[in-house]
Amino acid sequence: MQSTTAHSDIIAVKDPSAYITKDRQTLRGKRVGPILHLADERARLAQLTWNHFDIKRLGATIGAEISGVDLTTNLPQPVIDDIRQALHEYKVIFFRNQPVTTQQHVDFAARFGELEIHPFIPSNTGQPELVRFEKSFDVKGYENTWHQDVTWRECPSLGAVLHAIHVPESGGDTLFCDMYAAYEGLTDEQREFVDSHDAEHDFVQSFGKQVAPDQMDAMRAKYPVVVHPLAPTHAATGRKYLYCNPVFLSRIIGVDEAESDRWLTELWRESDNVEYQCRFHWEPDSIAFWDNRACQHYASSDYWPEIRIMERASIVGGRPTR
Repeated sequence: MQSTTAHSDIIAVKDPSAYITKDRQTLRGKRVGPILHLADERARLAQLTWNHFDIKRLGATIGAEISGVDLTTNLPQPVIDDIRQALHEYKVIFFRNQPVTTQQHVDFAARFGELEIHPFIPSNTGQPELVRFEKSFDVKGYENTWHQDVTWRECPSLGAVLHAIHVPESGGDTLFCDMYAAYEGLTDEQREFVDSHDAEHDFVQSFGKQVAPDQMDAMRAKYPVVVHPLAPTHAATGRKYLYCNPVFLSRIIGVDEAESDRWLTELWRESDNVEYQCRFHWEPDSIAFWDNRACQHYASSDYWPEIRIMERASIVGGRPTR
């Protein structure tokens, strides 16, 4: 039996949490306490097995590092099918030590669908399907905000494959957030709102400065403001996810501007729950492959003035629907 030593300063006989009767409480506008709805998904993922590779899970419900596959080779279709399924299950998957060429990068991503051409981010020389993020002393990182990519498209990305070309020894991590968990963790009032409202998405908010005035009408015609649900249903899994990022989302339809801004702020904060997240530390030739519907991502901008170079191939998706 473990002995205890009495002390006059100690009055407690239980852990402080034993006195709390509510699972979630509000503290200065933020909900705190155990996030119990993750338990079933965490347990389900723990039971999964794979035929063609090994995995190591990162977060409670999101993220897995895959080993035992070589992305520099032409993988057999059953392996590709298993990778696709792993993407659906873990929302984002990671690979280490994959020195792919630009062509191999494009070829691997194309196994999962048609690839996007991004009009506002320069491509790698000779590979228009690749966009290059090259940060340095002069070019700083501004991707340190929770978002899903290109939601201003009528058909946003299904997913993206990001390859680390040059990374700092420390810093420059990327974080990912499970947007199924974010949706399922909403209050009843919040869930009723997102289930019944749509929002406008617009490229101008982030990329408008790159468009010359005499080109704006043509770009507007090509990429008009689009409307997507705040809580679409994933085409492959049938699960609802939260689809809200003020990087590209301009306003919620059906409410006035003040209420739209209030809801945007409130819903965007759901990604701040660390229990919904995983964090990936990059090494040279690491690769991340994320489901652009099921998760948001955040590129930590803590490495200036060091160099960070990444290349991304994105896969065309379908239009988000309820």
